[in-house]
Amino acid sequence: MRTIKETALAFFEACETGKGWDACSPFCQSGATFQSQAEPIAEITSLSGYVDWMQGLLVALPDGRYEIQSVGLDEDKASVVIYAVFKGTHTGAAGPSPATGKAAESDYVYAISFAGDKISGMTKIWNAPWALRQLGWA
Repeated sequence: MRTIKETALAFFEACETGKGWDACSPFCQSGATFQSQAEPIAEITSLSGYVDWMQGLLVALPDGRYEIQSVGLDEDKASVVIYAVFKGTHTGAAGPSPATGKAAESDYVYAISFAGDKISGMTKIWNAPWALRQLGWA
């Protein structure tokens, strides 16, 4: 059996590489929730919806990649926090405008909650305006 840290990292890898909900769902409870105060994703309330959004983002930023900076585990709270830096260049056809050719480098945190051995919810902490300005989208 995987630890919650191993499950969180496996989910993170599948989500951040755009593998979609089919690849992410085995790590999650049915109905896993999502929340964020970042405007582009603030209206998303399901983790499956966020995973779909992330998959679409990687169409606009086909070289999108991440570098994990730190991983924290709180066994008493059944949570894992992953701090990473996302990097990517808008060269794909998708996005709010034609490809800008501009790159972004943006810090973000996933705070992942568990119920048993499955993810029950996630909060993304992200300075979206910073990233959108770098990409020429704002």
